[in-house]
Amino acid sequence: MTENYHGLTTQQAADIFKRDGSNSLPEKKKNVLLLVVRNVFSLIPLMLLAAAFLSLYSGSDVNFWIILFLFFSNFAIGLWHERKADKSIKQLQAHLTIKVSTLRDGVWGLIDSTRLVCGDIIALKIGALVPADVKIIEAKNLSINESVLTGESLPKEKKADDTSYSGSYVTTGSGIGEVMATGAGTFFGQTIASIDVKPRQSSLEKDILSISKFISIVSFIVVIILTIVLALTHSAFIDVVTLDLSLLIAGIPVALPTVMSLIISIGVLNLAKKQVVVRRLASLEDLANVNLLLSDKTGTLTQNSIKVEQIISLDHFTEHDVALYAASAVSGSHDNPLSEAIFEKAKSLSINPYPLIDYTPGDSERKRSTAIVSIDGVTCAIASGASQVIASLCTLDDADRKKFNETVQKGADGGYRAIAVAINRHGVVEKNMTLVGILFLADSLHADAKSTIEFMGQKGIEVKMITGDNLAISQRIGGELGIKGDIVPRDILDENIDILKERFDAIGGFAEVLPKDKYEIVSLARAHHVVAMTGDGVNDLPAVKNADVGFAVSNAVDALKSGADIVLLKNGISVIKDAIIEARDIFARLYNYSLYRISESFRLIITIAVIGLIFKTFPLTPVQLIVLAFLNDVPIVSLAFDRVKATEKPAHVDVRKRFTLSTLFGLTGVANSLILLYVMVAWLHLPWSIIQTMFFLKLTVSGHMLVYVAHTKETWFKYLPSRQVIIATIATQLIATALAFVGFLTTPISLSLIILVWVWSFFWMQISEIMKHQKFIQV
Repeated sequence: MTENYHGLTTQQAADIFKRDGSNSLPEKKKNVLLLVVRNVFSLIPLMLLAAAFLSLYSGSDVNFWIILFLFFSNFAIGLWHERKADKSIKQLQAHLTIKVSTLRDGVWGLIDSTRLVCGDIIALKIGALVPADVKIIEAKNLSINESVLTGESLPKEKKADDTSYSGSYVTTGSGIGEVMATGAGTFFGQTIASIDVKPRQSSLEKDILSISKFISIVSFIVVIILTIVLALTHSAFIDVVTLDLSLLIAGIPVALPTVMSLIISIGVLNLAKKQVVVRRLASLEDLANVNLLLSDKTGTLTQNSIKVEQIISLDHFTEHDVALYAASAVSGSHDNPLSEAIFEKAKSLSINPYPLIDYTPGDSERKRSTAIVSIDGVTCAIASGASQVIASLCTLDDADRKKFNETVQKGADGGYRAIAVAINRHGVVEKNMTLVGILFLADSLHADAKSTIEFMGQKGIEVKMITGDNLAISQRIGGELGIKGDIVPRDILDENIDILKERFDAIGGFAEVLPKDKYEIVSLARAHHVVAMTGDGVNDLPAVKNADVGFAVSNAVDALKSGADIVLLKNGISVIKDAIIEARDIFARLYNYSLYRISESFRLIITIAVIGLIFKTFPLTPVQLIVLAFLNDVPIVSLAFDRVKATEKPAHVDVRKRFTLSTLFGLTGVANSLILLYVMVAWLHLPWSIIQTMFFLKLTVSGHMLVYVAHTKETWFKYLPSRQVIIATIATQLIATALAFVGFLTTPISLSLIILVWVWSFFWMQISEIMKHQKFIQV
């Protein structure tokens, strides 16, 4: 099935709620190793229990209870995170719930669509998503787009007794229907159930999972090699198996799923606090990579609130007179934006309209409002409306008419709408009136729109305006916002496609566009950009879904909110900026975590492998390995709360740079460990039990110091981690130090040896810092 211009296919119907998945055999084959890695994660608790009971079997009762305690601690922490995630999901669902006008007990009211039951009577209006399978009872020019189910692009006309299905949406008219089926019982629900759809992972998630796959494979290889070596030395089988399990527990990134879910869920909740609701998690990475925003004008760049921007007085009248007469002319109307704009201007000037005697509202034929008022006891007529209409009611000589027309044209060229005001001081007839002045009105900019566009430009995000407004208004708005490039009419889209592609980057926006033009503009943009697109109406749905990231603005119809990747809960472009920056922060946290996790696992596994091959034993006891793994998990999980600097440009994973840097960190750690081992054996002549304690302390302290180096591109002390990370690293380092000093689970070591380990770790932390700033890393 293919995506058509006006609707979505059946597969894309599933995409609305479970976006996107793959059911192909090649994809399944590629995921076999991924499933193995996930199964290894699920086996970690069993490994912990196995290590505990092997320790008990071998007579190490203390180790048994310690490992059992760590097992239940990990279980409790995991349960806490799971409940926290569930709570987060419920909070997000509250933002996404669709309200439906429903008749119950003879009263119409709004209820959540999830509370609908068979037999409910609901109202259908244009732009509304049909929340259930319904039988139409009444229909007024009602047509419904059912392309989500049938693939047909044209909407179907609906009459009484027809059926409309869940997931479709109203394109014209209105209607009333009776709910016949809800949830999984709907035709849409049955279609979804028949499709094996998996949530689409971002490339970064896949990248991090591939990292853990690599680390897990290396861990298994090292375990096999060491098992063979230790078996040849006639080591006790139970001791070897216990050590193997402990190494797997310490080497495999057990906290990976927790950290990834925490980083993403915390970021999503932060976005929700900023009035941004993410419907498709995989879109966060696309959002971090966005370098072009195609933004609508009204409500996003402007306030969607008309204001009087300028008053031009004519003849002997003053600006105060113009505002007074204009307010009096519309004083009988309080239900349209033009009148409200004039009232607001009059209020700001402390003006009260003249007493109203009679009023004739404006309409599409008259194109003016007329008020009969009393001025100092004299009954007068005041009219305001379209400039040419008001001018035709006035007595003007050629010079005055030319000056008036030039003034109006100048305002139009500047993108303003002109409202003229005239008065008849000698009667109530709209003839031989006197022109008082002109009001120029415009939809004012959001206060932060210009600064936000400048900020986004500094972050590598270009903004192009897409609007249906006329060219003059669009050019004025574009100029005030400082949008780079010319604002062009939609006619340019009819030109040669190759020429348009060459000109595209130099264009600052498109005016007078039709809904179908937006789809074409997005397609053009995606050829060379990662594109975000905003929309509010049903006709915007194809373009929004065609973009890499589709935004539904706050006043969007339900159908668009259900199809968009991200839903905005307030107006303005600043909320889009917040979404992009937060997405980059999420990306940075995931990247920093992957960098640290690779280097830390590399350091631990390779160090143990080398020492095991040389000395035919492990530098750590099984319980020390497990405690080390537990102490490492605490600061690793805290990285989900780390503060990061959003990248100045759209974020992409530099695999080569990360691999190079993590390898350097890892090799530095291996060199650090082996040199320290040489010092302890050759110079200090320490017994192996003391060496094991020093290694346990050194691996904890130096590993957690690496967090400070790896989390920032700057010198580590110039940009410290978040308070949560600092507390977590210091706490775990102090716990490891206390264990080493008192000899709990370890052989106790002296204060002088503890100081040696801390100084040694701090020194090698600076070596890692130096490695980070090498030129070949920065390329």
